[in-house]
Amino acid sequence: MIPAGVEIFVGTTPIDMRWGFERLSGIVETELGRRARSGALFVFFGRRAHTVKMLFFDGTGLWLLYKRLDSGVFQKLTAHDPNARAIVVNEAVLEGLLEGLPAAAKQRGHVH
Repeated sequence: MIPAGVEIFVGTTPIDMRWGFERLSGIVETELGRRARSGALFVFFGRRAHTVKMLFFDGTGLWLLYKRLDSGVFQKLTAHDPNARAIVVNEAVLEGLLEGLPAAAKQRGHVH
């Protein structure tokens, strides 16, 4: 579904998980300065850090993927530039992010 080697942008600001295709496409274009239909993968985390949505254009239409962890939270990435709206990551980093962390790690302060 998502080919190897695509650019991956992880949004740094949590989103409202009720947002769909149009709102997320608008965020990609206005806040990230990218085209939603560029072929890149755009990743957005929810406020409580246990949900994620990904927007991807495969050449024929937009995909909206949604994941909610049964337990634990997603790790928060920290941008080098505090004003950055997105962080570019590779596939290995994305894979690690999507696995999530145990809830206990968040309570111990291990989430950045």
